[in-house]
Amino acid sequence: MITFDRTDQSIFGRWWWTVDRWQLGAVALLMFLGTVLITAASPPVAERIGIQDTFYFVERHVMMLIPAIIIMVGVSLLSPRGVRRVALGVFLISVVLVYATLVVGVEIKGARRWIHIPGLSIQPSEFVKPAFAVVAAWLFSLSRTNPGFPGALVSMALYGITMAGLILQPDLGMTFVVSAVWFTQFFLAGLNLVLVMGLGGLGVVGLVGAYYTLPHVTSRINRFLDPHAGDNYQVNRSLEAFANGGLMGTGPGQGTVKFYLPDSHADFIFAVAGEELGLIFCLGLVVLFAFVVLRGFARVFNDNNYFVLLAAAGLLIQFGLQAAINMGSSLHLMPTKGMTLPFISYGGSSLLALGFGMGMVLALTRKRFGPAE
Repeated sequence: MITFDRTDQSIFGRWWWTVDRWQLGAVALLMFLGTVLITAASPPVAERIGIQDTFYFVERHVMMLIPAIIIMVGVSLLSPRGVRRVALGVFLISVVLVYATLVVGVEIKGARRWIHIPGLSIQPSEFVKPAFAVVAAWLFSLSRTNPGFPGALVSMALYGITMAGLILQPDLGMTFVVSAVWFTQFFLAGLNLVLVMGLGGLGVVGLVGAYYTLPHVTSRINRFLDPHAGDNYQVNRSLEAFANGGLMGTGPGQGTVKFYLPDSHADFIFAVAGEELGLIFCLGLVVLFAFVVLRGFARVFNDNNYFVLLAAAGLLIQFGLQAAINMGSSLHLMPTKGMTLPFISYGGSSLLALGFGMGMVLALTRKRFGPAE
């Protein structure tokens, strides 16, 4: 076991005694539970789609989990200034790639969200999500510390550019999450309340417009409001899984929903957990996600740096909202949306982006004994 003395002044020594080890441990536990659940849920999926290697998805998940951990730890070593610079670089590259998907992206289920390179598929919007939260926080904080700098206007312009790319793909789920985080940061920044309300109104108009102009959005909302309005196969199987699991579950590996749900290793992995491990485990998982978010807020609210507060708040809200959307969709509490359960679901770009986002959270919530830069 690696240990560091309090007098150790090496990079990792200082990191170990300043990082939030409770939050780091909670994230590590989520990663471990995700690996266990994917091991249980993915073999039937591999068999169903004709992959000879039963543990193909498990191996791929672990292969992506290792660089995600490296990214998380590496980014968590940065100062707030370093976080800003890295986030800006990632944001600019990711936005360019989002628009590139419209030209060279591969169309899957009517959407162009992925760029395929040999051996890997990249979803650029996953990286836009955490990077934009930090860039927006930076701009909002500059508006406060430098009254002559039009940080809010620049943030609005970048928001518009980002949203246009996501809507054109189209990716309404990602658009909603990025918008919800940005609006929250806008509000926390203490900017003009009338402008906040006006932007909120535009958001509502956008959702209504999406309902009437995008057939897949119309279908999902209609099926949520009226179960008989269309095919609710995945949701119905998911609800059956929770009912079968009961309080304690059927036992690890004993569930059946993974043999029927196409996305049991990804979007509906929470249903596999509900069937095999039961209600108590699922509630524990909810508590674990809540702990990561609330622990982060508890740490950052003690910081006097405005940028750190806004950036960490945006990243934590994003993390919690993504978890809530995934679990809510599995329980039919909201329309279904293809969004992974953080560190639990199978995913490549999602896992790397989550490692990047959580690395920034750990960096921003580290103890500092001087002014944050």
